[in-house]
Amino acid sequence: MINGEKTIQRPLRWGMVGGGRTGQVGYKHRTGALRDGTYQLLAGAFDLDAERGRDFGINLGVAKDRCYTTYQDLIAGETAREDGVEVVSIATPNFTHYEITKACLEAGLHVICEKPLFFTVAECEEVTRLAEDKGLIVGVTYGFSGHPLVRQMAAMVEKDMLGEIRIVDMQYTHGFNAGDDVGAGEAVKWRTNPETAGPTFVLGDIGTHLHYLSGMVLPHMKIEKLLCDRKAFIPTREPLEDHATVLTHYDNGARGRLWVSSVNAGHMGSQRYRFVGSKASLDWSDSHPDQLIYEVQGEPSRTLHHGMPYLEEESLAIDRMGALHTEGLGDSWSNIYLWIAEAIDAKKRGDDAFLKAHHYPGIEAGTEGVRWLENCVRSADSGATWVRYE
Repeated sequence: MINGEKTIQRPLRWGMVGGGRTGQVGYKHRTGALRDGTYQLLAGAFDLDAERGRDFGINLGVAKDRCYTTYQDLIAGETAREDGVEVVSIATPNFTHYEITKACLEAGLHVICEKPLFFTVAECEEVTRLAEDKGLIVGVTYGFSGHPLVRQMAAMVEKDMLGEIRIVDMQYTHGFNAGDDVGAGEAVKWRTNPETAGPTFVLGDIGTHLHYLSGMVLPHMKIEKLLCDRKAFIPTREPLEDHATVLTHYDNGARGRLWVSSVNAGHMGSQRYRFVGSKASLDWSDSHPDQLIYEVQGEPSRTLHHGMPYLEEESLAIDRMGALHTEGLGDSWSNIYLWIAEAIDAKKRGDDAFLKAHHYPGIEAGTEGVRWLENCVRSADSGATWVRYE
């Protein structure tokens, strides 16, 4: 169980690009990073509006002279200091991820970046080589993957408690973009513009969460081919999609179905995963993250609860609140930031054995998310046809 004891020698000196007062995800990053004493927020280029960003940073407790106007200023200012930041989180629109990540790595800084990581697999591979050459870590904030019962599902699959996996059924939908974009805020506008969002809207914005989490639970299964059908129900969002369905064939013969949508009118937003094996099934939703439904064929359905001693050690090791109390998204983000901090610390110490055994969402996961998006777009743009997974 995680109880706040130190797992690294000292807090990492940390800075942020983006995540300012008007951003949607900045507080999630800070909630995750500052929970366990593994990061100390010392610098930031928080906002395109320099004055607003400076005022915001000061209110967070950042020194005025370390509230920078641009990410370039942050890199130059911090690398010139003996006590400059060691790691930078990037919480900016998609089209900036590649250039900022690359600049930070070239300056010798570790990176924690929002998803989807970049626009193309080629960009991911280039940055992977750069990170390896520099001996640096790139983490990716798949924010829902730190829930203890996600690790429980992975452990149960690994221990063959489900049997051979046959069906993977997933969805992540909400209705917050069911209307048109007249008067929409900047966070909606950049997500529906191909120049700033990249080749997808909801597939990249929320679908990559489903793809990554299913890969955590089913690491032994690889995609052979997929079919993606996508549509913009709000025409001004074309050629991007606000609704998509992806059918998947896996290499073990399993079949998958994934539905993502931001036009599911009236729905408040939630993820649901169902993994069906030859012996039993698992059903989990982030709207009830403390409960995992375990259904064995021919037996009564069981509801497993987080923090209980009957769970696998892999789940209990990352529990924070104990069974009596609810765990939520902030706890999940805290786990992710903790895992990335431990990876950075191990990299700094040259502890390759720890890194080999340690799980965290890194650049490989980010690359795979971009690869999945490229295949989905290729299928959808060829008329929703089956394509071999490349």
